[in-house]
Amino acid sequence: MPKHTDEEILSRIKNKKTADQGFALLMEKYQEQTYWQIRRILIDHDDANDVMQNTFIKVWKNISKFRSDSKLYTWIYRIATNEAISFIKSNKSKYYVSLDEMNEDFGEQLEADVQFKGTTIQRKLQKAIATLPNRQKMVFNMRYFDAMSYQDIADVIGVSIGTLKASYHIAAKKIEKFLTED
Repeated sequence: MPKHTDEEILSRIKNKKTADQGFALLMEKYQEQTYWQIRRILIDHDDANDVMQNTFIKVWKNISKFRSDSKLYTWIYRIATNEAISFIKSNKSKYYVSLDEMNEDFGEQLEADVQFKGTTIQRKLQKAIATLPNRQKMVFNMRYFDAMSYQDIADVIGVSIGTLKASYHIAAKKIEKFLTED
């Protein structure tokens, strides 16, 4: 099935007769990458699913406010990122634990997760990413996994490109150090 352009999708959503079909196309096009964006922030599959549902509810409710001055996926990613951060803040006791506790729990959680099918090095990479501060983690994930441009990441996070480049460089160095230590 050919991918529909954002313009086609938005046009269908704006038409009352085809709005549901247009939103279904939007979900089909962006659901998986939005899930993984959220999942890399929250780690837990069930939490990521909950946040993804909230994200697409917000997208549905606010699609009429989308001005097309940014890309549709950066707008969705921004909503998803904000929803994930809000989720973390509202569940502080679950997400704010010591780094040592988090690394131990994360390793066990990753091993038990049926959704994650990675090699040993991929698991080690995910553990390394988990040690990063939230902003560095988000920047690294968007740049490395989603191959987003610095401009698109800036649109999602709302910081300067220079700051993003520095965050990415620092994150990459920390990950490299983690991966080379034994």
